Amino acid sequence: MKSNKREEYHQRVFSCFDKTQQGKVSVSAIERCVDAIKSGEKAVPEEDTTDSPHTDKSLELEEFVKLVEQGAEEDKERDLKQAFNMMFEESLQGITPKSLKRMLSLLGESKSLEECEVMISQFDINRDGIISFDEFRVMMQ
Repeated sequence: MKSNKREEYHQRVFSCFDKTQQGKVSVSAIERCVDAIKSGEKAVPEEDTTDSPHTDKSLELEEFVKLVEQGAEEDKERDLKQAFNMMFEESLQGITPKSLKRMLSLLGESKSLEECEVMISQFDINRDGIISFDEFRVMMQ
């Protein structure tokens, strides 16, 4: 998502939570929505009339955006780990040419072992013939 579109999106979502248009959203309201999403219930942001500023932290737009982007980064990291683990060869602690060949074959892509070795060598920073998770992360960026 481009920067301007992302900013507009964050502003729209923030506005949904900021029912009183005070430039702040209740952390407990955000938590209720997240809990509702996780449990499959209908998530409707609502303003908490029982919470006072002393019992519930409020976030301004900038803090809200940081929270959302941090969650997105955590999701991306989790997805990378899942993808890495699909090709991971446990005994060697990484992705080997053989495990890459096997995964590509499962995906319908036929590559020789030599071709997989070349593919791995392009991202094998420490030149050990195996792609570690850190090398995989760099490769996927």
